[in-house]
Amino acid sequence: MTDRPSHLPERLALLPNAEAAEFLTEGLLTGREDVQSLKLNRVTEPLPHTDRRGELLPVRDLAEDAMAYCRAGGLKATQADAWLAPRLHAALRLTRREAADPGFWNYLSLGVAPDYVIWRHLSDTKVAADRFRGQYHKQSFARLWWAAELFRDGSDYSPVVTACANQDIMNTALRMSVINHRPTAQAIVRLVAKSVITTGREVNALMGAVNASAATLMYDVIAPDVERESRPLLDWIAEAEYARQVSRQELPTGPEEEPAPELSVSALVDYFSDLFADAPVRGREDLEGTA
Repeated sequence: MTDRPSHLPERLALLPNAEAAEFLTEGLLTGREDVQSLKLNRVTEPLPHTDRRGELLPVRDLAEDAMAYCRAGGLKATQADAWLAPRLHAALRLTRREAADPGFWNYLSLGVAPDYVIWRHLSDTKVAADRFRGQYHKQSFARLWWAAELFRDGSDYSPVVTACANQDIMNTALRMSVINHRPTAQAIVRLVAKSVITTGREVNALMGAVNASAATLMYDVIAPDVERESRPLLDWIAEAEYARQVSRQELPTGPEEEPAPELSVSALVDYFSDLFADAPVRGREDLEGTA
Protein backbone atom coordinates (compact mmCIF):
# COMPACT_ATOMS: atom_id res chain seq x y z
CA MET A 1 0.00 0.00 0.00
CA THR A 2 1.21 3.54 -0.75
CA ASP A 3 3.17 4.86 2.22
CA ARG A 4 4.04 8.31 3.53
CA PRO A 5 6.66 10.14 1.45
CA SER A 6 10.22 9.20 2.30
CA HIS A 7 11.29 12.84 1.94
CA LEU A 8 9.30 15.58 3.65
CA PRO A 9 10.84 19.07 3.48
CA GLU A 10 10.13 21.68 6.13
CA ARG A 11 7.79 23.76 4.01
CA LEU A 12 4.80 23.21 1.78
CA ALA A 13 5.17 24.10 -1.90
CA LEU A 14 3.29 24.44 -5.16
CA LEU A 15 3.19 21.60 -7.69
CA PRO A 16 1.85 22.87 -11.03
CA ASN A 17 -0.63 20.68 -12.91
CA ALA A 18 1.79 19.84 -15.71
CA GLU A 19 4.43 18.55 -13.27
CA ALA A 20 1.86 16.71 -11.13
CA ALA A 21 0.71 14.63 -14.10
CA GLU A 22 4.05 12.81 -14.23
CA PHE A 23 3.50 11.31 -10.78
CA LEU A 24 -0.03 10.01 -11.38
CA THR A 25 1.14 6.53 -12.31
CA GLU A 26 -1.01 3.42 -12.49
CA GLY A 27 0.97 2.04 -9.55
CA LEU A 28 0.13 5.04 -7.38
CA LEU A 29 -3.56 5.14 -8.35
CA THR A 30 -3.91 1.46 -7.44
CA GLY A 31 -2.08 1.99 -4.15
CA ARG A 32 0.83 -0.28 -5.09
CA GLU A 33 3.56 2.35 -5.39
CA ASP A 34 4.92 5.30 -3.43
CA VAL A 35 5.45 8.76 -4.88
CA GLN A 36 9.06 9.50 -5.82
CA SER A 37 9.26 12.28 -3.28
CA LEU A 38 12.82 13.44 -3.93
CA LYS A 39 12.11 13.78 -7.64
CA LEU A 40 8.78 15.49 -6.93
CA ASN A 41 10.32 18.11 -4.67
CA ARG A 42 12.80 19.06 -7.39
CA VAL A 43 9.98 20.31 -9.64
CA THR A 44 7.96 22.27 -7.06
CA GLU A 45 7.72 26.02 -6.70
CA PRO A 46 8.00 27.88 -3.36
CA LEU A 47 4.93 29.36 -1.72
CA PRO A 48 4.53 33.13 -2.29
CA HIS A 49 4.83 33.72 1.47
CA THR A 50 7.33 32.66 4.13
CA ASP A 51 5.17 32.67 7.26
CA ARG A 52 4.27 29.77 9.56
CA ARG A 53 1.25 28.82 7.45
CA GLY A 54 3.71 27.17 5.09
CA GLU A 55 5.06 24.66 7.60
CA LEU A 56 4.58 21.12 6.32
CA LEU A 57 4.65 19.00 9.46
CA PRO A 58 1.35 20.28 11.00
CA VAL A 59 -0.52 19.31 7.83
CA ARG A 60 1.15 15.92 7.64
CA ASP A 61 0.29 15.28 11.29
CA LEU A 62 -3.37 16.19 10.67
CA ALA A 63 -3.65 13.65 7.85
CA GLU A 64 -2.11 10.94 10.03
CA ASP A 65 -4.36 11.82 12.95
CA ALA A 66 -7.46 11.71 10.74
CA MET A 67 -6.60 8.13 9.76
CA ALA A 68 -5.83 7.22 13.37
CA TYR A 69 -9.12 8.78 14.52
CA CYS A 70 -11.13 6.56 12.17
CA ARG A 71 -9.13 3.40 12.83
CA ALA A 72 -9.36 3.80 16.60
CA GLY A 73 -13.10 4.40 16.45
CA GLY A 74 -13.87 1.68 13.91
CA LEU A 75 -15.16 4.37 11.52
CA LYS A 76 -15.36 4.34 7.74
CA ALA A 77 -12.80 6.38 5.83
CA THR A 78 -15.59 8.66 4.60
CA GLN A 79 -16.19 9.71 8.19
CA ALA A 80 -12.77 11.35 8.24
CA ASP A 81 -14.18 14.24 6.18
CA ALA A 82 -16.21 15.73 9.03
CA TRP A 83 -13.24 15.50 11.40
CA LEU A 84 -10.56 16.76 9.04
CA ALA A 85 -12.32 19.55 7.08
CA PRO A 86 -12.60 22.15 9.89
CA ARG A 87 -9.16 21.32 11.27
CA LEU A 88 -7.48 21.52 7.86
CA HIS A 89 -9.16 24.87 7.21
CA ALA A 90 -8.06 26.22 10.59
CA ALA A 91 -4.52 24.91 10.21
CA LEU A 92 -3.92 26.32 6.73
CA ARG A 93 -5.57 29.76 7.19
CA LEU A 94 -5.72 30.51 3.46
CA THR A 95 -7.39 33.31 1.60
CA ARG A 96 -9.74 32.23 -1.19
CA ARG A 97 -7.22 33.52 -3.70
CA GLU A 98 -4.54 31.26 -2.23
CA ALA A 99 -6.95 28.31 -2.12
CA ALA A 100 -7.77 28.79 -5.79
CA ASP A 101 -4.24 27.70 -6.81
CA PRO A 102 -4.44 24.01 -7.83
CA GLY A 103 -0.70 23.69 -7.37
CA PHE A 104 -1.15 24.00 -3.62
CA TRP A 105 -3.58 21.07 -3.46
CA ASN A 106 -1.52 18.99 -5.90
CA TYR A 107 1.38 19.26 -3.50
CA LEU A 108 -0.66 18.28 -0.46
CA SER A 109 -1.99 15.17 -2.19
CA LEU A 110 1.26 14.04 -3.85
CA GLY A 111 4.03 15.60 -1.75
CA VAL A 112 2.56 15.51 1.76
CA ALA A 113 -0.04 12.79 2.15
CA PRO A 114 -0.53 10.46 -0.85
CA ASP A 115 -1.11 7.61 1.60
CA TYR A 116 -4.09 9.53 3.02
CA VAL A 117 -5.58 9.98 -0.47
CA ILE A 118 -5.26 6.25 -1.15
CA TRP A 119 -6.68 5.32 2.26
CA ARG A 120 -9.61 7.73 1.95
CA HIS A 121 -10.60 7.22 -1.70
CA LEU A 122 -9.50 3.75 -2.80
CA SER A 123 -12.60 1.85 -3.83
CA ASP A 124 -12.49 -1.43 -5.73
CA THR A 125 -9.07 -1.33 -7.32
CA LYS A 126 -8.20 2.26 -8.13
CA VAL A 127 -8.38 5.88 -6.95
CA ALA A 128 -9.63 8.40 -9.52
CA ALA A 129 -6.81 10.67 -10.66
CA ASP A 130 -8.86 13.77 -9.85
CA ARG A 131 -8.56 12.93 -6.16
CA PHE A 132 -4.89 13.90 -6.53
CA ARG A 133 -5.14 16.55 -9.26
CA GLY A 134 -8.64 17.77 -9.96
CA GLN A 135 -11.30 20.40 -9.56
CA TYR A 136 -11.93 21.93 -6.15
CA HIS A 137 -14.99 19.78 -5.46
CA LYS A 138 -13.17 16.55 -6.37
CA GLN A 139 -9.55 16.92 -5.21
CA SER A 140 -9.06 15.22 -1.83
CA PHE A 141 -7.91 18.20 0.22
CA ALA A 142 -9.37 21.07 -1.80
CA ARG A 143 -12.91 19.69 -1.36
CA LEU A 144 -12.44 19.60 2.41
CA TRP A 145 -11.08 23.14 2.58
CA TRP A 146 -13.83 24.57 0.37
CA ALA A 147 -16.52 22.69 2.28
CA ALA A 148 -15.22 24.26 5.49
CA GLU A 149 -15.01 27.69 3.87
CA LEU A 150 -18.51 27.60 2.37
CA PHE A 151 -20.39 25.92 5.22
CA ARG A 152 -18.79 27.60 8.27
CA ASP A 153 -20.97 30.23 9.91
CA GLY A 154 -18.55 32.99 10.75
CA SER A 155 -16.15 31.47 13.28
CA ASP A 156 -18.42 28.46 13.94
CA TYR A 157 -17.33 25.24 12.25
CA SER A 158 -20.17 23.08 13.57
CA PRO A 159 -22.24 23.42 10.33
CA VAL A 160 -19.17 22.11 8.49
CA VAL A 161 -19.28 18.91 10.52
CA THR A 162 -22.94 18.40 9.56
CA ALA A 163 -22.30 19.10 5.88
CA CYS A 164 -19.21 16.90 5.63
CA ALA A 165 -20.92 14.00 7.39
CA ASN A 166 -23.25 13.74 4.40
CA GLN A 167 -21.42 12.54 1.28
CA ASP A 168 -24.29 13.60 -0.97
CA ILE A 169 -23.88 17.21 0.14
CA MET A 170 -20.16 16.92 -0.51
CA ASN A 171 -20.73 15.38 -3.94
CA THR A 172 -23.68 17.52 -5.06
CA ALA A 173 -24.02 20.80 -3.19
CA LEU A 174 -20.34 21.66 -3.05
CA ARG A 175 -20.08 22.15 -6.81
CA MET A 176 -23.13 24.44 -7.06
CA SER A 177 -22.48 28.17 -7.18
CA VAL A 178 -25.63 28.83 -5.12
CA ILE A 179 -23.72 27.56 -2.06
CA ASN A 180 -21.62 30.72 -2.19
CA HIS A 181 -24.66 32.47 -0.70
CA ARG A 182 -24.12 31.93 3.03
CA PRO A 183 -27.80 31.90 4.16
CA THR A 184 -28.48 29.25 1.50
CA ALA A 185 -25.61 27.07 2.72
CA GLN A 186 -26.72 27.43 6.34
CA ALA A 187 -30.37 26.69 5.50
CA ILE A 188 -29.43 23.46 3.72
CA VAL A 189 -27.26 22.33 6.63
CA ARG A 190 -30.07 23.14 9.03
CA LEU A 191 -32.52 20.95 7.07
CA VAL A 192 -30.03 18.09 7.33
CA ALA A 193 -29.50 18.68 11.06
CA LYS A 194 -33.26 18.69 11.63
CA SER A 195 -33.58 15.43 9.63
CA VAL A 196 -35.98 17.07 7.17
CA ILE A 197 -33.76 15.54 4.51
CA THR A 198 -31.90 12.36 5.33
CA THR A 199 -31.21 10.15 2.32
CA GLY A 200 -28.97 10.74 -0.64
CA ARG A 201 -31.96 10.84 -2.94
CA GLU A 202 -33.56 13.53 -0.79
CA VAL A 203 -30.38 15.62 -0.77
CA ASN A 204 -30.13 15.37 -4.54
CA ALA A 205 -33.81 16.25 -4.98
CA LEU A 206 -33.54 19.26 -2.69
CA MET A 207 -30.37 20.55 -4.33
CA GLY A 208 -31.95 20.19 -7.76
CA ALA A 209 -34.97 22.20 -6.63
CA VAL A 210 -32.85 24.85 -4.88
CA ASN A 211 -30.64 25.26 -7.92
CA ALA A 212 -33.55 25.45 -10.36
CA SER A 213 -35.35 27.98 -8.20
CA ALA A 214 -32.20 30.11 -7.99
CA ALA A 215 -32.41 30.63 -11.76
CA THR A 216 -35.62 32.60 -11.37
CA LEU A 217 -35.40 33.86 -7.81
CA MET A 218 -32.51 35.80 -6.33
CA TYR A 219 -32.04 34.33 -2.87
CA ASP A 220 -30.10 37.40 -1.84
CA VAL A 221 -33.30 39.42 -2.29
CA ILE A 222 -35.51 37.35 0.02
CA ALA A 223 -32.64 36.38 2.34
CA PRO A 224 -29.92 39.06 2.25
CA ASP A 225 -26.49 38.41 3.71
CA VAL A 226 -24.41 41.01 5.54
CA GLU A 227 -21.55 42.62 3.70
CA ARG A 228 -18.44 40.70 4.61
CA GLU A 229 -15.38 42.59 5.79
CA SER A 230 -11.87 41.39 5.10
CA ARG A 231 -10.32 42.53 8.40
CA PRO A 232 -11.43 39.55 10.57
CA LEU A 233 -10.00 37.10 8.03
CA LEU A 234 -6.73 39.01 7.70
CA ASP A 235 -6.35 39.22 11.49
CA TRP A 236 -7.02 35.46 11.79
CA ILE A 237 -4.38 34.74 9.17
CA ALA A 238 -1.87 36.99 10.94
CA GLU A 239 -2.53 35.13 14.21
CA ALA A 240 -1.11 31.99 12.56
CA GLU A 241 2.34 33.22 13.58
CA TYR A 242 1.66 32.43 17.23
CA ALA A 243 -1.39 30.14 17.09
CA ARG A 244 -1.25 26.81 18.89
CA GLN A 245 -1.66 23.48 17.11
CA VAL A 246 -5.24 22.78 16.04
CA SER A 247 -7.03 20.78 18.72
CA ARG A 248 -7.80 17.15 17.94
CA GLN A 249 -10.57 17.00 20.55
CA GLU A 250 -12.36 20.36 20.19
CA LEU A 251 -13.55 22.10 17.07
CA PRO A 252 -11.26 25.01 16.15
CA THR A 253 -12.46 28.60 15.85
CA GLY A 254 -12.49 30.32 12.48
CA PRO A 255 -12.22 34.01 11.55
CA GLU A 256 -14.36 36.27 13.74
CA GLU A 257 -16.69 37.16 10.88
CA GLU A 258 -20.33 38.02 11.41
CA PRO A 259 -22.55 34.92 11.07
CA ALA A 260 -25.18 34.65 8.35
CA PRO A 261 -28.29 36.66 9.43
CA GLU A 262 -30.67 34.43 11.37
CA LEU A 263 -33.76 35.96 9.75
CA SER A 264 -32.38 35.16 6.29
CA VAL A 265 -31.46 31.59 7.23
CA SER A 266 -34.89 30.99 8.79
CA ALA A 267 -36.66 32.41 5.74
CA LEU A 268 -34.76 30.02 3.46
CA VAL A 269 -35.33 27.04 5.74
CA ASP A 270 -39.08 27.61 5.32
CA TYR A 271 -38.78 28.24 1.59
CA PHE A 272 -36.59 25.20 0.96
CA SER A 273 -38.90 23.02 3.07
CA ASP A 274 -41.75 23.95 0.74
CA LEU A 275 -39.58 23.32 -2.31
CA PHE A 276 -38.60 19.92 -0.97
CA ALA A 277 -42.22 18.94 -0.26
CA ASP A 278 -42.98 19.31 -3.97
CA ALA A 279 -39.65 18.04 -5.31
CA PRO A 280 -39.61 14.69 -7.08
CA VAL A 281 -37.67 12.24 -4.90
CA ARG A 282 -36.88 8.96 -6.60
CA GLY A 283 -38.64 6.19 -4.71
CA ARG A 284 -40.78 8.48 -2.54
CA GLU A 285 -43.93 7.92 -4.59
CA ASP A 286 -43.54 4.16 -4.22
CA LEU A 287 -43.26 4.47 -0.43
CA GLU A 288 -46.26 6.80 -0.25
CA GLY A 289 -48.27 4.41 -2.42
CA THR A 290 -47.68 1.53 -0.03
CA ALA A 291 -48.44 3.58 3.12
